[in-house]
Amino acid sequence: MTKSELIAELAAANPHLLSRDVELIVQTIFSEISAALSRGDRVELRGFGAFTVKKRDARTGRNPRTGEMVAVDEKVVPFFKAGKELRERVNGGVEPGED
Repeated sequence: MTKSELIAELAAANPHLLSRDVELIVQTIFSEISAALSRGDRVELRGFGAFTVKKRDARTGRNPRTGEMVAVDEKVVPFFKAGKELRERVNGGVEPGED
C-alpha cells in the first residue's frame, strides 16, 4: 500500500473528513515519527509496533562488481519491530475488527 492509497482508504472510511485533511493528518504522523527517530527517540504504537534507530559500526565492505575492498562508514538506520497484535493478525489472518 502506498501513502496515496492509505490516504484514499482513510478518506473513504471517514466521509466526514475532507481528503486534504486526511492527507495532512497522515503527513503529520509520518513527519512526527521521522522527527523522533532523527532525535534518536523510540516511537511505540501499541498493538502495531515500535520504531527505533540502530547504530551500525564502521566496517570493511566489498564492491561486488570489482571485488575491491571499500571502507563503509558507521551509520544509524531506522528499525521496526512488529508488535504482538500485528504479528498475530499477519500470521493468523485476522482482519481488523474481527477480534
